[in-house]
Amino acid sequence: VQLVESGGGLVQAGGSLRLSCAASGLTFSSYTMGWFRQAPGKEREIVANIRWTGSSIYYGGSVKGRFTISRDNAKNTVSLQMNSLKPDDTAVYYCAAGTSIGLSQYEYDYWGQGTQVTVSS
Repeated sequence: VQLVESGGGLVQAGGSLRLSCAASGLTFSSYTMGWFRQAPGKEREIVANIRWTGSSIYYGGSVKGRFTISRDNAKNTVSLQMNSLKPDDTAVYYCAAGTSIGLSQYEYDYWGQGTQVTVSS
């Protein structure tokens, strides 16, 4: 199984970035896909997840209204559109796949290598 993130980078506060995750080696449409992030010295936290049907979506409180998660089961991809970025959004962002609909990192089976997002003030 491989999950490969792309789209991270440096952006000014108030700007936007779009992260993408390409999955291979798994039955993508059977998995809940999640985006997590980890800032230096902090615990890894969930940003958003989306069930295999796309009908159930969760957003962490700090990103609700600013970030949008979506998936394309035909292309085996999941994306995270991040708008109105803040310096507090600076972190390594990870794509993850799991068979539950959990919010804990421990409920996810597969992880990408992560992509750095840095928001300057």
